[in-house]
Amino acid sequence: MVMDQDSGAGTPCSSPMSKSAFDMVKTAGLVLPGVVATTKYDGSPVLKLDGMFMAGLATHPSAEPDTLVIRAGLEDRDTFIEEAPETYYLTDYYRSYPLVLVRLARVDSGALRDLLSVSWHMTKAKAAKRRPSQSSYKAKS
Repeated sequence: MVMDQDSGAGTPCSSPMSKSAFDMVKTAGLVLPGVVATTKYDGSPVLKLDGMFMAGLATHPSAEPDTLVIRAGLEDRDTFIEEAPETYYLTDYYRSYPLVLVRLARVDSGALRDLLSVSWHMTKAKAAKRRPSQSSYKAKS
């Protein structure tokens, strides 16, 4: 599912490419350790690692249909957009987050695997920070 960009109301609409486009993402992402395919509260498909968002179809009305939203470092995403604006972009809604928007029809499978790998590492690091260390549970003697 993607959001209907024209209505601006944020109502889901189906796009013929959306399911098959995300299938490509899902296939590439599920080979990474611990990644699971699930859906968000609105029914849109996402990949998660340790229960945390890793990548998914962009659903905000500012995103184009069949766009992947994926974790990316702020400097990396600026480079992606500068070097391949036909593939990568950003909207004001997503600007303050370490994410990049990817036109799935324009990205090749090798670049997609690389993006997912980077997102996996970023998500793993974020999950590790969120998890309390084992030593904090040890009883004091």
